[in-house]
Amino acid sequence: MSTTERPDARRVDRYEAPNYLARYRERQNRNGAEAPPSSRFAADVPAGAVETSDPADTAETVDGSDVPLYLRRFRQRGAAVPSQPRVEFDGAEFTPALAAASRGKEIAAPRERRSSEKIVCEISILRHGITQGYSTDAGLTPMGGWQAHRRGHELARRWNDGDRVRLVCADTNRARQTAHQVFRGATDGLGMWGHDVSITDPEPIPELRNFGVWTPDGLRDVTSAFRQYQSTMETLERMAVGDRPRWLVEIDRFYRTQLGGADPIQEWLTIPMMYFEPPALCVRRFWRGFQRLVSEIPPDELAAGNHKIVAATHSGPMRAFATWAHGYDPGEPLNTEEIRVKLREGGRTAFVSYRNRVTEVHVPPQDEFPQWES
Repeated sequence: MSTTERPDARRVDRYEAPNYLARYRERQNRNGAEAPPSSRFAADVPAGAVETSDPADTAETVDGSDVPLYLRRFRQRGAAVPSQPRVEFDGAEFTPALAAASRGKEIAAPRERRSSEKIVCEISILRHGITQGYSTDAGLTPMGGWQAHRRGHELARRWNDGDRVRLVCADTNRARQTAHQVFRGATDGLGMWGHDVSITDPEPIPELRNFGVWTPDGLRDVTSAFRQYQSTMETLERMAVGDRPRWLVEIDRFYRTQLGGADPIQEWLTIPMMYFEPPALCVRRFWRGFQRLVSEIPPDELAAGNHKIVAATHSGPMRAFATWAHGYDPGEPLNTEEIRVKLREGGRTAFVSYRNRVTEVHVPPQDEFPQWES
């Protein structure tokens, strides 16, 4: 008995088309297309050829589409979530975190309910925006200008009708540009919120300068002294002469601390350095400037409590000021972050708020600033 005569033998002469070709022929017949030329698989598809195939292998849906299943699913996912245009800009990654961290979280009662505090003047100390670098007296980047503009817009929102704002800054490019952008942002914000507030043009004052370092040319800003430090170091290394001067040793240690990934401002706050301006003098200098600005306000206007001072300065003195007020180092201020000072009636005490902590401090009068070297 031959193999072909056995009823249970496996057949090798197939006349029906494979499943993939059967599905193709069915789509062609359904769409009215001509059948392909005759071949050994061109026979009519049996009625049960498609029904007996695995439903997972088919690409058709109930609506009769002949688009492959994976492609339909891909298109459905794309249609379910419309694509939003993404705006790329410098600092897009940390902008939301910066906005959340630098936003004022203090819940202030209305002015009429704060009469017991007897606040006569409110001072906002701001760090400058992101700068182009610290090796020279560089200005702000576009991102830094946006930060300062946004901070001015936020300040304008919390000001009330009748307030008088004086805008001051340190005499550096980054501080001046920050003050100008704050002025523009505040002007835009006042127009948006409809507040009747008078604000002065930015004015540099010497009391808000950065902490200094003594050089042979006199006391210089720690940033502006960097170029002199570099040129002197190159000259000494080229000449191979004896020991370096002590001021150069200290500023070299300061900048090498930063290059090593540590915090040079923390070193300045905790380690006494003979050629750097001490943190306590920066705090006293700030208070001397604020008291001078407050003394220029007429007494009757000062009693009304509608005067504000916005000061754009640098992170080092700001950090020293916050450390003095709270009794611990709260960390480096972010760009355009704010220390808020509320001067009380009489000028003897004030509330200093920074990073959700408020401390009442005693303000030393101007005639009590000691002269240590006199």
